[in-house]
Amino acid sequence: MRSLTAMRDTRLALWLRVREFAVPPSMIESATARRAAGDWAGACAAARVDVDLNLRTVAHAHGRELAARVRADLKNLAPDLLRWHMPRIAPDGLLRPGLTISLARYQGAGTVHLVARTAPAWADAGQRISLALWDGSGSGDVPYLHPHPHPDRRFRLDLHRQLWDARRSGDLAHRAGAGRWRRTGQRAATDRWPTPGRVSEADQPVRDPLPVGDGCAVHRWGPEAALLLHAEGRSSGVVVVRLDSRHRFAVDVGASPAATRITAVPSRDRARASLLLPDAATWVLPDLELLDHGLIDADGLHPLVAAALAPDRPPPTSRTADDMSGTRFVDCRGEQHRIGLVDGVLTALDHSAVEIRREELLTALGGPALPCLRAVDETHRHPECLVDVRARLDHGDAAGALAAVEGLLGPDVLLRSGALRDELAAAAQGRITHGLFRAGLAGLGRGPASRDPSSLLTRNTVRTRPRHASRP
Repeated sequence: MRSLTAMRDTRLALWLRVREFAVPPSMIESATARRAAGDWAGACAAARVDVDLNLRTVAHAHGRELAARVRADLKNLAPDLLRWHMPRIAPDGLLRPGLTISLARYQGAGTVHLVARTAPAWADAGQRISLALWDGSGSGDVPYLHPHPHPDRRFRLDLHRQLWDARRSGDLAHRAGAGRWRRTGQRAATDRWPTPGRVSEADQPVRDPLPVGDGCAVHRWGPEAALLLHAEGRSSGVVVVRLDSRHRFAVDVGASPAATRITAVPSRDRARASLLLPDAATWVLPDLELLDHGLIDADGLHPLVAAALAPDRPPPTSRTADDMSGTRFVDCRGEQHRIGLVDGVLTALDHSAVEIRREELLTALGGPALPCLRAVDETHRHPECLVDVRARLDHGDAAGALAAVEGLLGPDVLLRSGALRDELAAAAQGRITHGLFRAGLAGLGRGPASRDPSSLLTRNTVRTRPRHASRP
């Protein structure tokens, strides 16, 4: 069995990768500017969020009052902040696929949810999110068939508006218990699961048996369980906390905070619980852990998150982009030669055009390649930034990936066959597959989405996992 320390380190590595690639600064700047101008639809487009609802249709179906409430939430929705906090999966930190998350609940003639959806794994290229309304009658206004159209009990954000609503982002530090966790987080991590204990009014364990170093937000389980019960119209009751398939705990919220108790749930009693603590309240906010371990600074956080968690930080310094188009040196025939960009193309600078054409002809006839030309060819096929390019493509940042390639090879480069071109082609094919899914032309029954070898090739190429031969 893996130790909790290893699990914690893996979790931090995953979220560090997410913070580096999943929500690029250009997306945050564009979405923030459009949201500040009142263009909520433009902000969603900048954050790669598809809007699958029409406010006129909502007003006709559910009334103008509910449509006005939905419009107010959409105007204050920070789609880049929502993407920042969306649930992720290992090992690449991609969006959890096939998920429907409730962002807000509206009570009227019936319960209507504003939901955010992610595509299934086979169609998640581009890492796009969609917004829709769900009223329990089906998939709502979604024009395509989603595998799980109903809101998930475990992954819900309707009680955690600070994770997507710009008006409530200032509550992030309080809801995450930043002050309490930082004081306890400096102690040595206890490599054990929570032992049954009682939580006091001060939001602190009485006997200090609960873990503080494995990512469990035990210091917030009691208050968050009380909020969940209050949302359901109850003042006391039992809320189940699911850590994984083997470890579950029951938070028994009493009439007073001092009466709240945490007990382990035996495996034989793991029936489907009526109330499940949301995943956002189960674990410590990843940004808190990254800051506490010194893996990221405030400048690397989303501006709304940084303003809540590090309000006293110095003004952010302007960060210049890495210069990937600088001259590189190659040992060629006993000398140091240069390769760099000339007229938008990577070229051997210390060889004339006539000499380059002659060497290319000799190489085509089977002769040894000139070291400078070998370096240029290797850069085309397997560039040093291939890992970063692949990560950007995995997270849907095609513009950032192309910018990295152009900075290295030039804007007018003609890519040669190799790993780099395969990655770009696989990403393009994946976006086509996602478009087919959105149009309802793939993913139904035994369609091409689940059987087409090119779809499997796309998934296995973009990932770093070993390929598996598809069945005919």
